[in-house]
This record gives sequence, C-alpha cells and structure tokens, in this order.
Amino acid sequence: MSNLQEASDLHNSVAISARRFEESPFIERTRRPEMVKGVYAGRFFTIYMGEDYLDKYWCLRQKALIFDVPEKPIEICGQDAVAFLEKVFARKIATMTEGRGYYAIACTPQGGIFMDGVMFRLAEDRFWYVQADGPMEAWLMAHSEGFDVTICDPHSRVLQIQGPASMAIMTAASNGVIDDTMKYFRSGYYDLGGQTLYVSRTGFTNELGYEIYSNGAQTDHLALWDYLMDCGAPHGMEFSSTHALTIRRIEGGILGNGTDITPDMTPFEAGLAPFVNMEKGDFIGRTALLKMDRHCCLFGLTCRTETPAAGALVFDGGREVGRITAGIPSPTLGLGVGYVHFNARGDWVGRTLAMRLPDGSLHDAQIVQPPFFDPDKKIVRGVDRSIPKRPAN
Repeated sequence: MSNLQEASDLHNSVAISARRFEESPFIERTRRPEMVKGVYAGRFFTIYMGEDYLDKYWCLRQKALIFDVPEKPIEICGQDAVAFLEKVFARKIATMTEGRGYYAIACTPQGGIFMDGVMFRLAEDRFWYVQADGPMEAWLMAHSEGFDVTICDPHSRVLQIQGPASMAIMTAASNGVIDDTMKYFRSGYYDLGGQTLYVSRTGFTNELGYEIYSNGAQTDHLALWDYLMDCGAPHGMEFSSTHALTIRRIEGGILGNGTDITPDMTPFEAGLAPFVNMEKGDFIGRTALLKMDRHCCLFGLTCRTETPAAGALVFDGGREVGRITAGIPSPTLGLGVGYVHFNARGDWVGRTLAMRLPDGSLHDAQIVQPPFFDPDKKIVRGVDRSIPKRPAN
C-alpha cells in the first residue's frame, strides 16, 4: 500500500480548495485546531494533529490506536468477475474463498507495478479491492470491455484499530463474536453497535490489528466512531494521525506505492515475486515479466548516526549504486531505518555502504533484508503478544 506520510509533509503544505476532495465522515469527531491534512485516493486524511508522535507510537506498540485512513475500496461484481480479475491482477484470484483477503498487484503492460492493495472476496461473484493512491477505478473500467462486470465505488470509509489491545477491543465491539479464531487476512460481516459492517484482520502497521469498512450512506459514521471509542477506552485506545502508522509500516517491511514501488519497477525488483503467479495463465504484464530479471533490488538500510531521507543517495566507494525511497527514526531499534532501491542486482545484504544526505553529509549504513524486526510476523499474526518496553530517554 501507499506511504501515507513523509516527514517533509509538515514543512511543505499549502491551502487548497476542498471542493474536489472527499472529507472524512468522521471529521466531526477527529478535527483538531492543529490538524494538517493530506490527500490520498481523492480523500482527506490527517497527517498531523499536534500530537507527540513518540507517545502515539508507543501507544500503538503497547495498547492501541485508531486511524481514520483514506484507502479506497472498489467493488467488482458480476458473473465474469473472477475471469476479469484474473486478467488484471498478477495473483491467482479464482482460488480465493469467501471471507479471505489477498495482497494483490496490478501490473502495467510493461511489467511495472501500477497498483498494490488487498483483495477481499465478499461473495461468489463480488469482490472489493482496497487500493493505494491512484486512478484504479478508471484503470479497471478501461480494461473491462468484453466482461460482464460492474465496477463501482461503494463509498466505504476505512478505520484501522491497531495494536496489542485491538483484539480485546474488537471482541468487546462485536459482543464476543470476533476473537482469536479470526486469523490474519480473514474477513467477514459483523454487528458492531447495531450496524452490520465488513471487518478484516489486516492493517498497515504489522501490529495485531483490524480494519473496519463502512457502508457509505447506510452507515451512521458518528455513532460508529463513538461506539468504537467507548469500546476502546478501557484498553487505552487513542485516535492518531498517520505519523505513528508510517513509522511502523516502514519498520514492518510494508512498501509504499508511489514511494518505494513505482510503475518503472517490476514486482521482482521490489521483492514481491511471491505475489506473482506466472503459471496461472495470461494477465496484464505477464508477457513483459517473462523477459525480466527476477532478482530483488529493494532492500532495507539502517544507520546509527542519522535518519535516512527519501532521495538520499547510496554509494559503494565513490560509485553511486542506489537511492533511498523512505526513511524514519525507529523508536524500537534506536536506529535510522529506511529502504534503498539499488540501480542493479548485487549481493547487497550485509554490506556497509555510504549514505549521502541532501545536506551533503556522509554516513555509514548497513544493508539488511526487511522487515527490520519480527521477520516471522509473529506480532501481526498474534503469536507474539508480549508488550514491548519504551526505552528510557
């Protein structure tokens, strides 16, 4: 999914008309005097609200945060829905069962990554694709000729409840129906405070968490917000901008569409080969991908002396070999961490290279395989429920 915030956003803001963008239906509950908004998938979202981001980060890691996120579901339904989705996505869709979610990539005809997101099968011939930023609905329509499908915007707004207390909160919110039998990337309809809503055990933080999808005008959004906040209050849940979420998505090895992955990068270069099924038959981009090198060129980078900055260059000796796509200070590791896209394949992991920041300073940086911790995803799968301690400053 896409990167929802860069540190530079707070210093690079402008006033714009809201006429062409969609305001959050939760804004009456989330508005703050210091709020700074971004635009993503044509929707406003909160990138800053005057909070201490470290306090929010540790609330996420130790309790729970609720995020009002702008990711946008698109509905694809009809008797040819499966055949159509097999054409436009690189992952096999036909074998999905109802109540299951898949991370799915759509490629350009040239084999680049056009879009990434999560596909859900709501019924035999009904799917939602929760997209990153970009014109995905128009792209799907452009490729739908000859298929009996309907592509539409269900006007669903998404809330994420993330953190180790999220399961207890969702158990309370569903009157005990949602519990630890709902596994990672599973989904379904649940009654939350008298409203039937789609819920998935997914998120953008690599913490234990859930996403809740509204039903457009059928949903009483403010009543839903109040209900969830009441359920979360005994567990210390707080509302947060996307700052803490962005830190955890990078620590957790989640790539941002438009920042870490772009249309001029193949899924193989991005390390996303497991999500490309070259044996399933034809799909958009497959012919080009058959001719492509399958080595990964996107890796993690850590630095003890400075935080990696997007656009910073990486050198091997005096030779430029890569570019930083995103970077953050990791509160858990006490290091600067980020992603580096190398210009060419190589045995990069384990190497110490030089990172040159925009101010011209040089810093030693170690190349690693992301994620930066919890490589077996025990936290997000609910296997590791230990509560990390906040380091003393």
